[in-house]
Order: sequence, then structure tokens, then C-alpha cells
Amino acid sequence: MPPGFFLIIAAQFASALADNALLIVTIALLSEQGLPVWWAPLLKFVFTISYVVLAPFVGPLADAFPKARLMAWMNGVKMLGVLALLLGVNPLLAFAIAGLGAAAYAPAKYGLITEIVGPQGLVRANGWLEVSIVCAALLGAVLGGLLVNVAVLDGLHTLLGDGGLLGASRLAPSMLLLLLVYTLAGLLNLGIPRSGARYPATALDPLVLIHDFIRANRTLWRDRQGGLSLAVTTIFWGLGATLQFVVLKWAGDVLHLPLDQSAYLQAAVAIGVVVGAASAGRWVALDQARRVLPAGVLLGLMMPIVAQVSVLWLAILMLAFVGMVGGILVVPLNALLQHRGFTLLSAGRSVAVQGFNENLSVLCMLGLYAALVAAEVPIVPLMALFGLSIAMAMALLTHIAFSSVTVDQGPTHQHR
Repeated sequence: MPPGFFLIIAAQFASALADNALLIVTIALLSEQGLPVWWAPLLKFVFTISYVVLAPFVGPLADAFPKARLMAWMNGVKMLGVLALLLGVNPLLAFAIAGLGAAAYAPAKYGLITEIVGPQGLVRANGWLEVSIVCAALLGAVLGGLLVNVAVLDGLHTLLGDGGLLGASRLAPSMLLLLLVYTLAGLLNLGIPRSGARYPATALDPLVLIHDFIRANRTLWRDRQGGLSLAVTTIFWGLGATLQFVVLKWAGDVLHLPLDQSAYLQAAVAIGVVVGAASAGRWVALDQARRVLPAGVLLGLMMPIVAQVSVLWLAILMLAFVGMVGGILVVPLNALLQHRGFTLLSAGRSVAVQGFNENLSVLCMLGLYAALVAAEVPIVPLMALFGLSIAMAMALLTHIAFSSVTVDQGPTHQHR
């Protein structure tokens, strides 16, 4: 891997660790404030909406500035969201502020990796990146569980005192610790060397940027390999975001676990994704990416099976297997998507298009999930509905992929 690559991974890990822990802490804050259960998925909804609304602008923004420096600035925006929680701002609004930072962070992160790593190493680089993301999700869930644990909170209050600095919420010390993690991520970003990539200047007219984004989105969808990989990753990330809340609710309703222990079950999924992502990064080449598509069908079919499990040890094993299948699926197709996007567009623009579609899927699936929870649909049939829908969609994409003629990947433009 080129110089600075592992510093990117470390900075990404720290920032994502705080993001995942912050979600658990804020869910506990909703409960502390007596807000409805169906508000929990809305946290992720408002966090994600910036990815969709700002998609035409964050790609050119990522290409206009040194990406590592922009990532540091966006960690600062996330910190503003945490400060808003500390000051008693509505949790949905505070989480939306953090989402603004995350929306601009993503194209800078993926774009920087695409710039410094050539096509031959892109699957391996994505393997490292996905491992760091899921490790952050794993440890972030564990950290979040610890930060809402009664005994840990008692210890933090004893250590820090109960002065006005801690605010009205009992969870204030947990939020202060997350501010420190975001600060560490920002400092790591500042140490990443520049890639040397340069792009043509872009007009700042919003209408021009929107038109350019629409053209870029159309270009990537119309490309045979780009459109296929974009469809798969769009479905996968929508499912993955919803699965966070499905697992928490299922663990509470079926396994009868409290929130802090339910959060640890997410770690089982993350461990599986680490294994699957590492395996795919090592053994699947870029030109073989479509061979992993049947894993998407299996992923969907596993959901109704997992929903029937009521024994904790078996639930952990099944969730780990689900994660492993997901890791095998997403890493090669994400690498193919980045390669096609970089070839057809630019690093920042291609990731912004990818983020727009994937996060629109997240919004739709989370919105549907929140509506079903508000309607008091039981979690077991709800999981079956989601899983079978995913399996059918992935079966259709697999059929399309294997019945089409393989298209050459085309030349790669390094934009150096």
C-alpha cells in the first residue's frame, strides 16, 4: 500500500468508531427523554438525508480541496452535532448536524483512496477499508453499549463530578468522551499526505453543479459494470443500515436483552463482515467481481431464518454468518464501482453519485422500517419481509449479470 494509506484507515476508523457509538448513546438519550421507539431509526434517517440532498455538491467539494484536510474539517462538523446534544438541542436536529459532516467526509475518504491506489490494488484497499469500517461498527457498538451502561455512567459521573459542565442529561459524560474520539480522528486526518491529484476547476453555480451531477449519475447507471455494481451496493447499504435497528429491536423483543447488551449483538455481524471482507480482498480479483453476486441471494434468504432463532449462542453464530456473506458480497463490487466511476468521472464525483444512490436506499428502507414499527408490526415477520425482498432483487440482478456479455473495463485515467 502507498504512503499514507494506513493513516487514512486509522483516521476513518476513529471517526466511524465515534459515529457508531454516538448512535447508541443517542438512542439511550431518546429513551431518557421518553420519546417513542420509532424515533430510533429516524436518527439514522436524518443523519443520512444530507448524503442525498448534498450529493450534487460534495463531489466537486471533495475534488476542489485536499481531501485529507477536508476530512479533518468535517470531523469538526460532527463535533458540532455532539455539542448540540450536550446543549439540549432536539436529538434529531443534532444528529442531522453530524450528518452534514459525514456527507462531505465520505467522497473525500473514498476519493482519496481511489487516487493513491491503482486498479490492481483497489480490491485489496477496499478490503482494508471495509474491515476498518466494520471493526469501527463492532467496537463502536461495544463502546456505545459501555457508555450507556448504568455502572459505567456512575463511574464517569464520580470521576468527572456532577457540575454544570455535564449538562442536564445523565449521558453527558459519554458525549464528552466521544468528542475526544472525533478530535483524535481530525488530528490523524491532518497527518495524511496529499495525493497530488488535480481536477479542472468547477463552476460554483448550484444549477450547474446539479446538472453536472445528474449527468454523472446517468453515466454511471448506463455503464454495464458500473450500473450493476451500483445496484448491488445500493441494496446492500440500505439493508445494512436498517439491519442495525432490526438487530437491536429483535434482540430486545425475541432475546429479551437490554439496549447495552443488544448493541453487542451488532458486533457479531461486524466480526462476520471482517472475515468476509478480508477473504474477498485477498481472493477475488477486480475482473471476477460479479461471481460473488449469488452471495446477495443467500444474504436475503438468511434473514427469515435468523428471525426464528431464540437462543443467544445460535443467534450470535447466525449473525456472524450473515455478516461474512455481506462482506464477501460488498468488497469486490464496491471496488468495481469505484474503478468504473474513476474511469468515467472523477474520484469525488463518482463517490458522490454512489453515496447519493446508496443513501437514498437507506432513507427508503429506514422510512419503511420506521413506519412498520410505528404500526406495531411484529419484528419476526418484518425481518422475513425485508429478507425475502432483498433475495428476490439480488436474484434478478444475478440473472442479468450472468446473461449479459462481459464488457471490457476500459482505460483508466489517473487525473494526475
